[in-house]
Amino acid sequence: MGFKETGVITREELEERGLLPSIERLEKGPIAIAECPEGIPCNICVNVCPFNAVLMDKIYDLPRIDPDKCIGCGVCVPQCPGLAMFIVDLSKPDRALITLPYEFPPEPRKGMRVKLLDRAGNVVGEGSIVKVWQYDKTWAVTVETPRDKWFEVRAIWIPEK
Repeated sequence: MGFKETGVITREELEERGLLPSIERLEKGPIAIAECPEGIPCNICVNVCPFNAVLMDKIYDLPRIDPDKCIGCGVCVPQCPGLAMFIVDLSKPDRALITLPYEFPPEPRKGMRVKLLDRAGNVVGEGSIVKVWQYDKTWAVTVETPRDKWFEVRAIWIPEK
């Protein structure tokens, strides 16, 4: 079964569509990953990228990230209406930094400990928020995660105290 049946995209499906950067590029520093597997008429990520690193020939094409142009600034993350843009940074040998969209209360803050969630909403570990910013009503939250969870972590849950 694929993501159309399960609602959760797999690594294999992203690789088949050419949506994952190489490990070598991920280890050089932050880069965007567009987990947008279906051709829907949307190109906001193309228009907001200040480095012209998101490429689409037609409005219903899958967004492609140019690994030579993307610096992982994260502008695309809170502006994607499908919450499908993420920034991954594997440049540190002992951890990963993941920037992801967040639209729930409570308001995220730097230093908070959070539960790390996979694409299906399952808890896969704990991490810390290292950076937050907001565009419109969507937060872009950068979390420090165990390095081996870089592909799994795509959401957070802030437990109530």
